[in-house]
Amino acid sequence: MSAESAERTVLPPAGPLDNLVDLFSRTQRSQAKLVGPSGEHISIPPELFEVLRAVVTAMANGQAVTVAPHNQTLTTQEAADLLGVSRPTLVRLLEDGEIPFEQPGRHRRLLLRDLLDYQDRRRHRRREALDELVELSEDADLYENTTTPIS
Repeated sequence: MSAESAERTVLPPAGPLDNLVDLFSRTQRSQAKLVGPSGEHISIPPELFEVLRAVVTAMANGQAVTVAPHNQTLTTQEAADLLGVSRPTLVRLLEDGEIPFEQPGRHRRLLLRDLLDYQDRRRHRRREALDELVELSEDADLYENTTTPIS
């Protein structure tokens, strides 16, 4: 992997980013341009504009930002940290076949894109379960029953 495509985490700057956040909120995606060091104007595609907007918004909220390609290989600890679970929990997910991985030697390695796919599937399953709970509660008139305090 070249140095340009390697993962890199950037902490938010010390100063406020309010001016940039305002600029991104006012600028249309199709109008976005960068100005190079020698003054040349370069139009940027809408997808890149959205990435830059997301980075500026996250940094303005005090969050560090990591940019990594989807084919980035992760250790089990890095993957566990990204999911917000313990490493043993992640290993159990790997062994259960929830997330594909490779084990070229002693250590398991997984791709960022596979981890993000798992995250999307998990989010979708949670949303479906929540929708089902709401529907069951509405069918049983449980919302009506909770309008008065329980004594």
